[in-house]
Order: sequence, then C-alpha cells, then structure tokens
Amino acid sequence: MGICQGCHAGCCRSFAIPMTGADIIRIERDTGRTFWDFGCRWADPEGSIAANYAPHFFFHDEPQTPFVICLKHEDSSLFPGSSRCKFLKESPPDAEHPLGRGECGIYQSRPAACRVFPTKFDVQNELPILHSVPEYGREQKLPQYKLCPRQWTPADVDPIDSARDLVVARYEARFFSQLARLWNQKVGKWDVFPEFLRDVYARRVQEVPQEQYAEEPHILKIADFQQAQRRA
Repeated sequence: MGICQGCHAGCCRSFAIPMTGADIIRIERDTGRTFWDFGCRWADPEGSIAANYAPHFFFHDEPQTPFVICLKHEDSSLFPGSSRCKFLKESPPDAEHPLGRGECGIYQSRPAACRVFPTKFDVQNELPILHSVPEYGREQKLPQYKLCPRQWTPADVDPIDSARDLVVARYEARFFSQLARLWNQKVGKWDVFPEFLRDVYARRVQEVPQEQYAEEPHILKIADFQQAQRRA
C-alpha cells in the first residue's frame, strides 16, 4: 500500500466513491453482500461527483435529479459528526498516528476509482501519469479531510499494475456510461436497479456467429437492455 500505509484515509472520508457495474458485481461476489448493503445513489446536480468519469442515472421517483452510483458512507466513530466509506476500518489514534489509521476492508475488491487514484492516462501517449493531490478533500479544512501526507512520486506507483488498472477502469467506465444512456432512455425504478445490473452483466459474455459481430463487440444492444429491464 506504500504511501497509504498508516494513513487515516482522508480520501475515504472526503469523497463519494463512484462505482461501475463491474465494481458492484465484484463486491457482491467477493463479500457475499447485496448491493443494498453497500451501494447508494448520490444526487449530483453540479456534476462534481461524476467528474467526467461516472455516468448519471435518472429514476422514476426523482426524474429531474441526476444520480451517481456510489459506495455508501456511514458515521465515523473516530471523527464524530463526519462520515466515512462503509468499508473503511478505523483504528484509534496513537503516538505514531495522531489521526488514527484507516484500512480498506475490501482492498482486493475495491472499486476502479480507488485502484487508479491518483493516476490518469496522459492524453498524448497514454502513459500513466500522476495528478497532484490537494491538501484537503473538502472545503472544510478539518483534520479528517486531510489527504495524502505528501505528494505522490512515480516510485509510489507500480508501473505494471497502474497501467493495467487504468485500462480496465477506462473500459468499464465506457461500458457503464453506455448502460446509463440506455437506462435513461426508459427510466426505471430505483428498487429494480441492482437486478437490472446483475442481468446485464450475467449476459455480458455471449457466443454468436462470426458474421453477427458488431464493429465494437462490447456495445450493449438496445434489445439486451429492454430484456434486462423486463426481467428486473
């Protein structure tokens, strides 16, 4: 975990963490929990959560509100009055860690947004590059929202895993964005959304005759979407 080792996890306290459908299915599969245990929809009228990465979804009960699908937050026991990612494990402060320590409870299954932080693809040559991390994750400059203890360096990032994680994150974000566009063409109910996702991803790998391949095989067909909505 490198630079994250021993940190109080200000990022897990400051940010709403977007999830793709693949993230959701993986967490369900690896933890045995259902979406309702860890997932939520976060209103994002200004687009600050989506941040050109996560798609917006609309639902029957609030048809004018754009939502981002995120990990739930819960009340923090270490910093009363603030919240944290549901899966963040908190340890009390000690002499070496005055803000305590935070540890991800699903580190091997964490969402792609967590895996790639704080890297992105360079637009020109698609090499992983670091983006600067602000001192605080929220406007309130409180101790719990303080982010990384120092700026990241290339030595803090695995040169193999970082590129792989960025490729996967980009692919899944594109697929999920397409899924969102199809969902929003025929807005559904929030309570059937998880079942819709499971149905779509269960049929994601298909065997079809060679001549039926689309130019982009990963494109989700409208017929698949409609069938998934009917099942949900």
